[in-house]
Amino acid sequence: MAVPSPYYTEEHHAFRASVRRFVEREIEPHVETWEAAGELPRELHRKAAAAGLLGIGYPEEFGGTAPDDPFLRLILAEEVARAGSGGVHASLFTHGIAIPPIVAVGSDELKRRVLPPVLAGEKIAALAITEPGGGSDVANLRTRGRREGEELVIDGEKTLITSGMRADFYSVAVRTGGPGAGGVSLVLIERERAGFTRSKLEKMGWWCSDTATLRFEGVRVPMANVIGGENQGFRAIMLNFNAERFGLAALALGFAQLCRDEALAWARQRQTFGKPLIGHQAIRHLLADMTMKVNATRAFIENLGWRLKHGEQPVSDICLAKNLATEVNEFCADAAVQIFGGMGFMRGTKVERVYRETKVLTIGGGSREIMKDLAMRQLPT
Repeated sequence: MAVPSPYYTEEHHAFRASVRRFVEREIEPHVETWEAAGELPRELHRKAAAAGLLGIGYPEEFGGTAPDDPFLRLILAEEVARAGSGGVHASLFTHGIAIPPIVAVGSDELKRRVLPPVLAGEKIAALAITEPGGGSDVANLRTRGRREGEELVIDGEKTLITSGMRADFYSVAVRTGGPGAGGVSLVLIERERAGFTRSKLEKMGWWCSDTATLRFEGVRVPMANVIGGENQGFRAIMLNFNAERFGLAALALGFAQLCRDEALAWARQRQTFGKPLIGHQAIRHLLADMTMKVNATRAFIENLGWRLKHGEQPVSDICLAKNLATEVNEFCADAAVQIFGGMGFMRGTKVERVYRETKVLTIGGGSREIMKDLAMRQLPT
């Protein structure tokens, strides 16, 4: 008999079952249609909100639906990954990187204006940090905002913005002061502001997640839209990163597990040379390697979840967990395609799509190289 996990309660198991039903009913049958369309329907956001998936960890007074529990977020990432589409997760949950700064340091007026419609799935929120001239170097961004009375006038450009075409609210990093981190503000910009334009980008993967370049030409926003105070944006942005990187590690783990499960099922039913594929030692060993790596990664991430739940902020280990999970995801996706053989190269299989989408998880939230450097800087002396 299996020993119960110390990490998961009956409520966790019930949540997993409900998310799995949602994914099987509302996501899996439609992924290919959404991939072809290049975006998700807005109705999916409303359905996810009604199912309690958008409000996890947010205040109930603004529409939040559950406590801020790392294991709920881990379960959600794993179960959505079962649909085999990183684009679904990226687009459906962009509010998870866009609104935490508003929750943490935004004014009550901003919270009341933005959080309820986003958590209800009526509006979409996106985060806009990356610029054409630089990715992870947040302190050196060039988009500028100059103050004129009680308004900021914003000029500049952002790129690689998830939900960039469909979002209604954008949390945008803007330089409002001098050089470096101390001159950065985070500003809420609504889609309909004059001078704000967007253009769609085409990607290797995540097709159903719309990605865009944003351009600001004399865009005026009230000072009330500044999130957490003028020139205080860098701290608000940094508050996001631990949760984002933990979430990316959880998602990579989910895809690695999916690839292992799909490969195992295929190996059991696929016949070669008069016996199932799994009857060949080379395939069994490859599946064993996949299982070992997935299980080791899960142990690392669940331990991190426990530490986060109890108030620790292990920055170094979160960075390393993201790297480990994304490396294991790459290994398992490659192995799964190899086991599938020619069918693994065909569009419409989950392992083919996951294989194309592994690389973005090694880049988003901070590249693999930056994670290593940050992890070493954070190690205790």
